[in-house]
Amino acid sequence: MIPHIHHGASESFWVSGALIVAAFLYLRGWLAARSHDHDNVEGWRAGSFLLGLLFIWIATASPLAALDHETLTAHMVQHLLLMTFAPALILLGMPRKLPAHGLRTRFFRSGPMQRLASVVTHPALCWFAAAGALVLWHIPSVFMLGMRSQIWHEAEQASFLATGLLFWLPVVRPLQYSLKWPESSILLYLFLATLPCDILSGFLVFCDRVVYPVFLSSPHSFGQSALEDQQCAAALMWTCVTVVYVIAGTVFTARLLSPHRSLHRSPYQSEDLAIPQFDSRAVALRHADPHRMDAV
Repeated sequence: MIPHIHHGASESFWVSGALIVAAFLYLRGWLAARSHDHDNVEGWRAGSFLLGLLFIWIATASPLAALDHETLTAHMVQHLLLMTFAPALILLGMPRKLPAHGLRTRFFRSGPMQRLASVVTHPALCWFAAAGALVLWHIPSVFMLGMRSQIWHEAEQASFLATGLLFWLPVVRPLQYSLKWPESSILLYLFLATLPCDILSGFLVFCDRVVYPVFLSSPHSFGQSALEDQQCAAALMWTCVTVVYVIAGTVFTARLLSPHRSLHRSPYQSEDLAIPQFDSRAVALRHADPHRMDAV
């Protein structure tokens, strides 16, 4: 029998403390930025960021964190929170642009940082990182490694969160993130992202045996067998990921096709994208005297 590891009070305490500090620092910076640039720091962004931190706490430090070694469904909820929901909400909580001045601004806009960001945030790398983490940690031997060792289990959770943040970068595009591909390619990006999830979920749903034997010896709630628990977990992942990506694709398409897109910047667009701007002086002259347009 493979021993189960359990989340101790100390791990939950440190995770909770780190999230509280992150929330405090974010709110402090958000309030300061909002006082100087009200339009750049919308109120809903703070709620989005804090909800993302709450999802991380639920997945790593709440009672659910202990249940992931009892049922595969709880493990899958953890996975969805860390890789799908929390990263998107955290990135949506970021401001649209950096402040005009400051040491941190100069650091992030420095040449080396720009070059590093250009490589790390390339859409192809973001996609493969997320797909690789999903597939790797659900290989039975690697999955069991995370079940045996607390260190490897924490590494699994950290990789889910990190690759989730990378995956959502090309879609959400916070700060001055500049998309390396045409905007319309994001729809293909989201569609292709469903394929690894569909394959894994389909295999777990229709498999006639328990893929992860550790759950055979676990007590199951709601009267489910280990195989039923596996099917429920896979169906949950299949449904949630598909719905989230469809919603993201629909919102992105609506923004892309909006006739007012050049006048009202989307929260998914960064400040350095080449977006056409209207010259109000030229428009006024066109109505007043079309022959004077050459002088503008």
